[in-house]
Amino acid sequence: MDKKTCLHDKHVALGANMVPFGGFDMPLYYSDITTEHMAVRQAVGVFDVSHMGEVRVTGPEAEKFVQHIFTNDVAGAEYGKIFYGMMLYPHGGTVDDLLVYKMGENDFLLVINAANIDKDYAWISEQIKGFDAVADNQSDHYGQLAIQGPGAEALMTPVLGLECTELTFYTFKEIEVNGETVIVSRTGYTGEDGFEVYGSHDFIRQAWDKLIAAGVQPCGLGCRDTLRFEVGLPLYGDELTDDISPVMAALSMFVKLDKPEFIGRDACAEQKENGIKQKVVGIELQDKGIPRHGYPVCAEGKEIGYVTTGYKSPSTGKCVCMALIDVAYSKLDTPVEVMIHGKARRGTVCKKRFYQKSYKK
Repeated sequence: MDKKTCLHDKHVALGANMVPFGGFDMPLYYSDITTEHMAVRQAVGVFDVSHMGEVRVTGPEAEKFVQHIFTNDVAGAEYGKIFYGMMLYPHGGTVDDLLVYKMGENDFLLVINAANIDKDYAWISEQIKGFDAVADNQSDHYGQLAIQGPGAEALMTPVLGLECTELTFYTFKEIEVNGETVIVSRTGYTGEDGFEVYGSHDFIRQAWDKLIAAGVQPCGLGCRDTLRFEVGLPLYGDELTDDISPVMAALSMFVKLDKPEFIGRDACAEQKENGIKQKVVGIELQDKGIPRHGYPVCAEGKEIGYVTTGYKSPSTGKCVCMALIDVAYSKLDTPVEVMIHGKARRGTVCKKRFYQKSYKK
């Protein structure tokens, strides 16, 4: 039985097309994916992301522990900073990609993917043994909205009463609203400026109603995927898996090998030094056809990998995909073919960013 977010009844009332995702019954779209996609690119849209997981890590050795399980470097970070990175297995494969919020001295909030909440929490709970720190799964306590698009900032104070214009990219603050502490951050998973609001279920329900009443386009998981894909952002299960390391996914900038120690560090260092066999790249098709996850990629008459995510890009109209392929064919402009319904469609290797990001710096 799929779980429901605190906004489930509101999605149903809006006539959303609901699908199972990450153990939750979630809206795929309300009107159609392209309309919602373009609303975020050109104006503003709101997503229910209450399915995401939140784990709080506190205690005298909380920072030491986060450093141990996280690829990025949070040492000495100040309150209000957010870090993107991964938790890895010893062999370098990815447990999950996540955001780490520095809430205070030895106090961190880990925001993890919905489909991985149970797996991640079990992993964290196992690794924290021996550290003077505690991990608390608070996923059921929080609801979360993502308000995304160039028009997002203009709504935050007038519609939601949240003054947060001073936030820069990858920062957050806590705001007291009617005796409740609300977290507002500015990260985004769409390539556009935008905010995330974490609060109690009641607060999130009220905030959703205010945004919809103000004419903000409700957006489903369909365009969340097309938006993140166009700007080359990975999705766990596609571009990152327990077999795909951040080095293979071309995300080495979030793996700080100058840290003395973290789980998976040696494996990533070995991959950086000795090279990798496969790499995630972008591919643009010259022939018609939409590449989908799992479709084979070929070159010189042999199979060299597979599509991880593919679409006809709503912003550019091009048929493009990300794919995990043999590194020998990963140079830009290398000709390849994607097998679509058994037919070879010509393409070339290109940058994974198919659309230019426009974040608030």
